[in-house]
Amino acid sequence: VVYTRQAMEELAALLKEQSQKRGKPIYLIADDPYKKILFEGEPTPNPIEVYEDSLYITSHSKDLAVPGERIGYVAVHPDCADSANVVAGLIFCNRVLGFVNAPALFQRVVKEVQHVTVDVDAYRRRRDLLYSELTRIGYDVVKPGGAFYFFPKSPLEDEMQFIEILTAKKVLVVPGRGFGAPGYFRLSYCFPDAVIEGALPGLEAAFREARNG
Repeated sequence: VVYTRQAMEELAALLKEQSQKRGKPIYLIADDPYKKILFEGEPTPNPIEVYEDSLYITSHSKDLAVPGERIGYVAVHPDCADSANVVAGLIFCNRVLGFVNAPALFQRVVKEVQHVTVDVDAYRRRRDLLYSELTRIGYDVVKPGGAFYFFPKSPLEDEMQFIEILTAKKVLVVPGRGFGAPGYFRLSYCFPDAVIEGALPGLEAAFREARNG
């Protein structure tokens, strides 16, 4: 789902209201590595644009298709409440958790790739194909506005049972309960066209088997 500017502004207004009621700031932490992979409309605003007590986190492992590199950054709004301590805490965590320190070369590269992204049209084409086929088969699914995942509803109440059927058809997916949404499953389309096309018969056969008992 891609959040609109209006939705972001309404969230900011709610957080400001609740922060005042509680007498302490509510921080908004935005984990936004898919921001550049959009298929329709204008990019959503950075939360920092609409809410001062924001921390913006992103990684280029998605928009540059380099999973595993995990090169990115954390930005703290300059007017964020207690910003000096927030930044100091982030620096401390980064030093203590040594495995998150990017190689020196990539620390220099990161500023040069802020306006670079992979070919979004390739993802859009795969999304359109999968959405067309999933809805034709009968899956209940939302058409994603960005990134490269579907989150269909399982035709069986227990998605783990349905995933076993899919696995037998050589289609691998991730259970929704891992994301706090049992009864659903995550389907990625950041694969070559041939892999996605090869999965379609299995997705259909598994759905028919689940529905027919």
